[in-house]
Amino acid sequence: MHDESLKDYQRVRRLAIKSLFEIIEQSSEGTVIVDRDARIVWMNERYARRFGLADASAAIGQPCEQVIPGSLMREVVNQGRPILLDMLDTPKEPLVVMRLPIQDASGEVIGAIGFALFDELRSLSPLLKRYASMQQELASTRSLLKARQAKYSFAQFIGTSAASLEVKRRARRAASSDSPVLLLGETGTGKELLAHAIHAASPRAHKAFVSINSAAIPETLLEAEFFGTAPGAFTGAERKGRAGKLQLAEGGTLFLDEIGDMPLPLQSKLLRVLQEKEYEPVGSNQMLQSDVRVIAATSRDLQAAMARGEFRADLYYRLNVLPIEVPALRERIEDLPALTEAILEDLGSRHELEDEALALLGRHAWPGNIRELRNVLERATLLADRARLEVEDIRGALGTLMPRAVEETTPVPGYREACEAFERQLLRDALQRCAGNVPEAARQLGLGRSTLYKKLVALGIQSQ
Repeated sequence: MHDESLKDYQRVRRLAIKSLFEIIEQSSEGTVIVDRDARIVWMNERYARRFGLADASAAIGQPCEQVIPGSLMREVVNQGRPILLDMLDTPKEPLVVMRLPIQDASGEVIGAIGFALFDELRSLSPLLKRYASMQQELASTRSLLKARQAKYSFAQFIGTSAASLEVKRRARRAASSDSPVLLLGETGTGKELLAHAIHAASPRAHKAFVSINSAAIPETLLEAEFFGTAPGAFTGAERKGRAGKLQLAEGGTLFLDEIGDMPLPLQSKLLRVLQEKEYEPVGSNQMLQSDVRVIAATSRDLQAAMARGEFRADLYYRLNVLPIEVPALRERIEDLPALTEAILEDLGSRHELEDEALALLGRHAWPGNIRELRNVLERATLLADRARLEVEDIRGALGTLMPRAVEETTPVPGYREACEAFERQLLRDALQRCAGNVPEAARQLGLGRSTLYKKLVALGIQSQ
């Protein structure tokens, strides 16, 4: 009885396999069978006509890819694994295809059979529409992410001075960590560029880089900009709510520029984000988790702000894990030639600086640092009549060009000229007292030896 049942099962199985093949073959747009070398051994007429053959016999013996461009039948034969559902592009329209390996009695793969389920394409329409929708959503997300990726790398922080190299060394070390980074320095020194570069070199580089400037957003809107809003959180809020910078930066880096200007109430909420990794959107009771790497920057003296009660000490110590002092341009003046060359190239300018013009740039105080340098060079290239920028071009761009005709017989020197004259006389007197001994003169003046040498060169003073 048991054997009879087994025989019945095998018979039913054979009938089912036969019926299944016939049903699929008859209802499909096409069927093809290949041998172990992926050469076609049989193809039905419908499939042959789809690929421009007058008769299916013309396909026999040909490699499957030669008849069916993009076919994966060879992959099925080689790997012995089916590809149950796939899309195949054809000259007319795409097909849903199914590919199965064929095995002999011992289980060895001897070929493969493929069905083109064209008639099933319409029944799969909801799935295809969903797929197309997901593809569109993915493309949109990638576009947004691309707009929020880092714009700069360490290669764009120009400079080989000791101060510049130290900044890049510390920044590269910070990139390998997930701890907060605090960038300190005057305005225009390149703090935002470094923030981008740290993100680009970090494990979070494939995620978003989002920045928010505490000094550029009104205090009343800053919290909503930072944390986002729940639907209808307040009058004028968006009906569907709005994602904040924290949510946009999820998994990536949040750059807090000019954090020294952040209001005290928001400072305490930021501290909670850093410590507890959670926050609430404005007008919401829902707690959201936060996974962001924070890089903060400021041109303010945060310790002085703490002393005045304008900046929380606990937030300062939480942010000041990896501090990086970004030097002012006047503290790395030896980088000036490389910086001017890089800026002129970035401006698309073919102008070159004469040595005297470069020396004049080296004597400027640069309160606006590299941002001011770029502004001066851009203005000079726009106003210059010659390909080479001379002293007068730079002086005019700096705003120190004296009028050509003056009523006074003895013109009054400008502030910078007066400072240069005073400094030149001070250094000459010190060298004279020390009989030309530069190290001794530097000691008396309270300057480093290399600093004094640079000043002597910049002011055109010959040391004996």
